[in-house]
Order: sequence, then C-alpha cells, then structure tokens
Amino acid sequence: MEKCCIINNMNKRADKMIIISKKEHKRSKGRYTAAFCFLLALLLFLMACNFGIGSISIPLRDVIDSLRGLEIEDTYENILWQIRMPRAIAAAVLGGALGLAGYLLQTFFHNPIAGPFVLGISSGSKLAVALVMVFLLGNRIRVGSGTMIVAAFIGAFLSMGFVLIMSGKVNSMSMLIVSGVMIGYICSAVTDLVVTFAQDADIVNLHNWSKGSFSGITWNNVAVMSVVVFLTTTVILWLAKPIGAYQMGEGYAASMGINLRRLRVMLVLLSSLLAACITAFAGPVSFVGIAVPHLVKQLFQTAKPIIMIPACFLGGGVFCLFCDLLARTLFAPTELSISTVTAIFGAPVVIIVMLRRKKERG
Repeated sequence: MEKCCIINNMNKRADKMIIISKKEHKRSKGRYTAAFCFLLALLLFLMACNFGIGSISIPLRDVIDSLRGLEIEDTYENILWQIRMPRAIAAAVLGGALGLAGYLLQTFFHNPIAGPFVLGISSGSKLAVALVMVFLLGNRIRVGSGTMIVAAFIGAFLSMGFVLIMSGKVNSMSMLIVSGVMIGYICSAVTDLVVTFAQDADIVNLHNWSKGSFSGITWNNVAVMSVVVFLTTTVILWLAKPIGAYQMGEGYAASMGINLRRLRVMLVLLSSLLAACITAFAGPVSFVGIAVPHLVKQLFQTAKPIIMIPACFLGGGVFCLFCDLLARTLFAPTELSISTVTAIFGAPVVIIVMLRRKKERG
C-alpha cells in the first residue's frame, strides 16, 4: 500500500513537472515571437526613416507611392531609388552580417568581447582591399565587387590565422584580445600609408571608405552582398545544432559525435567571409559585432543558436540602420563615418559586459 502511494506521488510530481515545462515552453515561445516582431517592426520603421529623411526630405506618401510603382517627382524618384534605397538595404544586410559574425566569433573563442573589429579581422580585410584597389586603379583597371570580396576574405583569413596562432601560444584570453588589437593597429597604419601616398583621385576616395561608410552603394553591390550573406547565413543556420553543442563545452560536443576540427574550420571560414563582405563594401565598422549579440541575448533571454542566429541578423540590421541614419542627418550636410556613431553606442555595451564579467568572477 505504501509503495502504491509513493508511486502515485511520484507520478503526480512528474505530471506537475511536465505541466510546468509546457507552460515555460509556451512562455518562451511567446517571448521569442514578441521579440522577433519587435525587431522586425523596428527594422521596417528605420528603413522607412532612412528612405525619407535626409538633406532633402521625401514625404512618406511619396515613398509608398514609389514603392507601389506610381509616379512621383523626378528628384524624389532619383534620390530614393539611386541613393537612399540601396544604401538602406546595404546597411540592413551588412549590419546583420556583422552582428552574426560577432556572434560566431564570441562562440568560437568563448569570449564576450570577441568581434571582427577587436580581433583585427576587419583591419586585415581593409588592408587587403586597399592594396588591391591601389594596384588595380593605379593601372586603370576597374575593381569589381567579386574582386573586392576575394581580397577582403584573404585579408580577413590571414588576420584570423594570426589570431588562431596566438591562441595556441597564450593561455590568457585577454592577451589574445590584445594581440588582435595590435594586428588591427598595424594593418590600419599600413592602410593609412597606402591611402596617403596614393595619387589617383579614385584612390584618394579610399580615405572615406577606410573610415567606414555605407555611401556610394549601388544596386549591383546590393545584389552581390545579398547573395553572399544569404548563402553564408543559410549554412550557419544549418550548423545551429553543432554550435549549440559546442557552447555546452568541447567535451560535450565531442560526446555528441560532432567533428570539432571541422566545426572550428567552418566557424572561422564563415565569420571571415561575413567580415570580408562588410569590409569590401562599407569599410571597417566598429563595435557592432561585439554589442549586438549581447543586446539580443538580453532581449530574448536565451543563447540558443537557432534563436540567436536570426535574432543577431535582425539586431545588426536595426543597429546599423539607426547609426547610419544618425551619421547622415546629425550634422547634415556633413556626414559622419559609420564607425564613429557605432562606437558611441557600442562601446558602452562592451564596458558594461566587462564590468559584469568582473563582478561575476568576484
């Protein structure tokens, strides 16, 4: 009789646990849905603001009419379709790619302040693109989008290789970050020398690009970057389960039958490709890759890759659209570099993360 009572009590507890688990799952699902809707609505709102706001304001009605295929004033039409739309779409796509690259690097190094800019990967891409453009433009050879991405990828991969070599030599993660910062400074210094002594007018314009900017983006650029980022993001989503296991620890991932070497190689290649795509078209953009993953984690209250991957992409797009809008309009007609604005909003996030980490260790 006592055994029957014990079994019944255990069954009741198990049923309660299942009910609680189901309720928690529903709450989490509702929270994720609400957060995704919030980010998507914010993205569309900022996209509309970027279309209409500038030195010449375009009424929202004209923007909507133009998108519907109706005729509007020629000046508005040209500004909207030739300048603002490709720029806004590029900011959303490249911002999303930058947020995703930061998430991959933070996962790979198990470090909350790892990112393309901090580790010197963006600077390596910048140097490679600058050298290629100077050489080709100096010989009157036009540079295509594909060439720029390949050059940027080689630079990013070489910088990432240096960081990986250093990670095998030093045990301290802080020393690894310092090494990345140093390689970034070296690459930036060499790039500045290349740009300073360039003579051709097209090459001199590299100075603005080297500071980070979404200006001058064409529809051809948008098409190329969208294809590269879409394919890369698809592969990353396919790796969501292995990445989730890797977050639990290398021992756990190995016990689940995951090839750790292959996964590490994929994380390096994919993060380098995303960083290269960003640098090729917009130059180095700072702090987005570090700040966005942390902001997204706070919003969604989870670290699950299947949620974080699309969330980081949306969050990066929102962050860069907001910063680009400020860069264009804050001191118009003077335009700030995108890195200046992203640093203002991204750097405090990094400081807060470091203080929290120190507090947790204490």
